[in-house]
Amino acid sequence: MKTQNDVFRERGVRFVGLLAVALLAALPLTRTAAAQEEDAGVASKTGDIEDRQRFGERLEITEVLLDVLVTDKDGNPVAGLDVGDFVVEEEGTEVELTGADFYTTRYGAAGAGIEGEIPASRYFVFFFHDQRLIADGNNQLLRQQLDAARESREWIEKEMKPSDWIAVTGYDVKLKVFQDFTQDREALLSAISDAARGRDPEKGRWTREPAAADGPSLLRELPTGRELRRETRKIYDGLTLLAEAMGNIVGRKTLLLLSIGFGEFDGLSPFARADQRYYPDLEEALNDNNVAVYPIDLTPQFLDHGQSGFLNQIANDTGGYYYKNFVSFLTPLREIADENVGYYLLSYRSKHPEGKQGYQKIKVKTRSPQLVVRAPRGYRFGAG
Repeated sequence: MKTQNDVFRERGVRFVGLLAVALLAALPLTRTAAAQEEDAGVASKTGDIEDRQRFGERLEITEVLLDVLVTDKDGNPVAGLDVGDFVVEEEGTEVELTGADFYTTRYGAAGAGIEGEIPASRYFVFFFHDQRLIADGNNQLLRQQLDAARESREWIEKEMKPSDWIAVTGYDVKLKVFQDFTQDREALLSAISDAARGRDPEKGRWTREPAAADGPSLLRELPTGRELRRETRKIYDGLTLLAEAMGNIVGRKTLLLLSIGFGEFDGLSPFARADQRYYPDLEEALNDNNVAVYPIDLTPQFLDHGQSGFLNQIANDTGGYYYKNFVSFLTPLREIADENVGYYLLSYRSKHPEGKQGYQKIKVKTRSPQLVVRAPRGYRFGAG
């Protein structure tokens, strides 16, 4: 049965001359191609380097990989599309796609893959934005946080798939990892309870299921102790560091942001806006490491508030979806899980000036207006 890594290896090409790698949603850009292949078992997809002169400028050709989720209007994943069904644009110009493979958790009998579909795991990160420092005595908001934890535990206990990898994180005055990626339900249930109560995993006497040696991990990529606190003084920093820690994980990552929002108010408008001192770096990190944010609003049902626009923005900017006004937290959890059972890996070659670093904005859509696309909106290029 062909696996996700097999497809990457089949597409690997000989490295010639200069090397420029932009593996969106798969590997960190600060590592060499050799280290990426050794650590992740993935052959980096790089094109031949053109030594052509264009206004005296040498160009690097980067093979870009995009993880794209496609659903119908009811949120059901759509399989069976190919390169001709997608449109990817850079600066308003359509690029020529070189591949479109479908990865899925929908396995057939005895674990056999469905024809034309490549088996893959799902990766979920629960992120509890601790409301105790924000609630200021608002018991209803604290109850919402505990209810979210209780129903998250129920989803894990009853609906988590054996192939799912899940981590539990949170933020109060620093980033916290209550549980690294694991498939151990009991460890996750305990971690979610601790996250909802704001306990500090680095100070507790309890133990946590360690990440599998050959499995995905956040802790292997994150600092600890005082260094972690120093580097995540703002929630923007915490989420940015978390996104970059997932760069080694091949595939689409889904971040479940349980929060009432953390946008900034300027005093002139009742609506919060993304803080432009920190948000651009966060958006780039999330998109470059293929982390789709799904905000799940902790605000009580039917209560409008000024953070809604901000939460919707971070969802739209990363290929996620903003959930509010639901009766049970199980509703968004189930919908998110259902639509993330399959995604496409699109590939194409892009040219950038040699030695230049930057962030390339992109637009992804299908040729059918009946389909809904969730995709990253950009990628970093050049040596990091």
